Amino acid sequence: MHLLDAWTALSVADLARLLGIPAAVLVAALLPGRRLTGVAALAIALLVVPCAELSAPLGVRVAWVALWLVIAALTISRGLDTVRTPAPRRGGFEASAIALPLGAALALLLLAAVSRQSATLAPLDARRASLGALVLSAGVLHLVMRRHTRRAPRAFGALGFGLELLAASARRADVTGAGAPAGAALLGTCVAVALVSRIAGSREQWSGSPLVSDAHELHD
Repeated sequence: MHLLDAWTALSVADLARLLGIPAAVLVAALLPGRRLTGVAALAIALLVVPCAELSAPLGVRVAWVALWLVIAALTISRGLDTVRTPAPRRGGFEASAIALPLGAALALLLLAAVSRQSATLAPLDARRASLGALVLSAGVLHLVMRRHTRRAPRAFGALGFGLELLAASARRADVTGAGAPAGAALLGTCVAVALVSRIAGSREQWSGSPLVSDAHELHD
């Protein structure tokens, strides 16, 4: 109940500001269209600006905003218009049927773990940890559902931002100061986004398709 109280104490505007981040990730995961999902990444960049739950120095917060702007730019890059679009396959439905219960189960598991600890957490820390769990779960859902390597940077961005929020909550309880510093998850996310973007470019160049499901068409 402490976790629920931490969220119900917020105004409608603050609820929209915080829950808009995982909602934007879900939009990118569930709905087709690169422009729509690019707008979702741009919305996350704007929502990160007032996100006090991030509990990071100004430089780290600005870097997160810049990263999401880069992810939005990668989403609407010109390469997506030139690649071959394959016919729809049953595998897309199968991936969705697996991913949706998996993402929901992961979110519930993480929220249950946060709820058990919420009695010992300040309301801000409880919201921070639960928001991190929601964003991370949405990132996992995105990664499993979408087979498009050009979309993968958004999934890894959500995973990294969720971890940054969870790490911020952990730092508040770390009296020894031995945990990872603010921005550690950001660095790992930048590396992951750069690598997956390079992979997407290579797939488009050599196979003509950024879809993971077309990997069988690559030959040595």
